[in-house]
Amino acid sequence: MNERHGDPDGASIRVGGPRFGLIVSKAVGNAVIRHRVARRLRHMCHQMISELPSDTDVVIRALPGAANASSAELLRQMRAALRKLGVGTV
Repeated sequence: MNERHGDPDGASIRVGGPRFGLIVSKAVGNAVIRHRVARRLRHMCHQMISELPSDTDVVIRALPGAANASSAELLRQMRAALRKLGVGTV
């Protein structure tokens, strides 16, 4: 769902559903590596949207090891962290 908030440029802001924020610092690698890690994490977040309550905000900070981790390992770690927090059915 999108809602306009009277921005002068008319930009829409997504409202409702779980929200994800990503932090991928320069410690992870160069720009190409950081963007690759961010794309992989965004894809995983999209997979988990239906498993989380709509009022959930999640901030993910990628550590340097994320650059070399497999997608399966990143997903396993994300699910384990959310389970540990008691969020959703992940």
